[in-house]
Amino acid sequence: MLDACGVRSAEDLFSHLPEAVRLQRPLNLPPGISEYEIVQYFRDRADETAHGYASFLGAGVYSHFRPVLVDTVVSRGEFLTSYTPYQAEISQGTLTAIFEFQTMICQLTGMDVANASMYDGSTAMAEAALMAVRATGKGRVLVARSVHPEYRDVLRTYAKNQGMPVDEFGFNAETGTLDAPDLDRKMDALTAAVIVQSPNFFGIVDEVKQAAEIAHRRGALLILVFTEAVSLGLLAPPAETDIVAGELQSFAISPSYGGPYAGIIATKDKWVRQMPGRLVGQTVDTRGNRAFCLTLATREQHIRREKATSNICTNQALIALMATVFMTVYGKAGLRELAEQNVAKAHYLAGRLQPRFRGNFFNEFVALADSREPDEINRLLLKKKIIGGLPLGRFYPELADSLLLCATEMSRRAEMDAVAEAFA
Repeated sequence: MLDACGVRSAEDLFSHLPEAVRLQRPLNLPPGISEYEIVQYFRDRADETAHGYASFLGAGVYSHFRPVLVDTVVSRGEFLTSYTPYQAEISQGTLTAIFEFQTMICQLTGMDVANASMYDGSTAMAEAALMAVRATGKGRVLVARSVHPEYRDVLRTYAKNQGMPVDEFGFNAETGTLDAPDLDRKMDALTAAVIVQSPNFFGIVDEVKQAAEIAHRRGALLILVFTEAVSLGLLAPPAETDIVAGELQSFAISPSYGGPYAGIIATKDKWVRQMPGRLVGQTVDTRGNRAFCLTLATREQHIRREKATSNICTNQALIALMATVFMTVYGKAGLRELAEQNVAKAHYLAGRLQPRFRGNFFNEFVALADSREPDEINRLLLKKKIIGGLPLGRFYPELADSLLLCATEMSRRAEMDAVAEAFA
């Protein structure tokens, strides 16, 4: 390389640089080590984190079993690539996988059409709100306080420069479900959408049908949000829902320090032209064989800016593929059994504690920390290699004496008993 540059040494190569800016000592890096030492180094670092800990922390990110087959499939070179499916003639595998993904999401949500995935659940919810504004021609959005607080933050960020007012309505202090009278009072003729979550942030299965009746009475759409996808094994979104937005992290997507994840939007046929992102459709090739292509691509790169429905640049094809493999492995019966296990584990734990709300819950619930501070309970659990729940005072001052706990199929009875002892 020095010969090609016409110099005799590395010193000559950098001779044009002032002496004051040139490093006169070796780089402050340790010497190279062998492969097995590198592997051991990372194992040691993993032991310093949540590796080997039981977790009862949910709040939008859940600890579920990941079938080995998931990584086997998504690690294949045909999928593990930076290529995106613009040219249908060379990406039929990816397009087929996305089409199957869309089909499964429609089956889970009961909607007519689903897109090829979104960045995550929070952006999916915000995009669903913008979608409702376009569909109704109205500008205001009402969101329940029982919707994930960070999802609500993302919604406000989206709304800030859209001139879209976002208002909130409360939840029932006894049941944890949405406060229907408060929603009814705050509805007006300018409201484009009502957003509710079920199971909501407190884990409670919410009154979605009641919210839909109130919303539709004033010409607004009902957006249903979910963060715990496993709940769809038992809970079918009501037919009254107009748009479903959610997060698929529970479907074999590792927590991974917060992402990447895969969100979804599913809706009814009449709103398909307002959907953001991409939609893969089935067609036939020049020989009459079944084939797939991008049928709807609504971003500025594809169509005129004023016609674009979203600034979402892409879909989470690889992460969505993980969810697709997961759904294929479990199937309908398997997903239902998995959901039932989650219900059973969570209700066993709740039976040993004092739930704050009396509404029906899936695999999360709010527990009253009666004799100790929530942070103290978590410190006690960490000494036993258990990650405790989420102290709710950060988001809900009125619940500062409570923890949000989650139990999944990964929770063992001995660990749940240890949680109960820490509360006591």
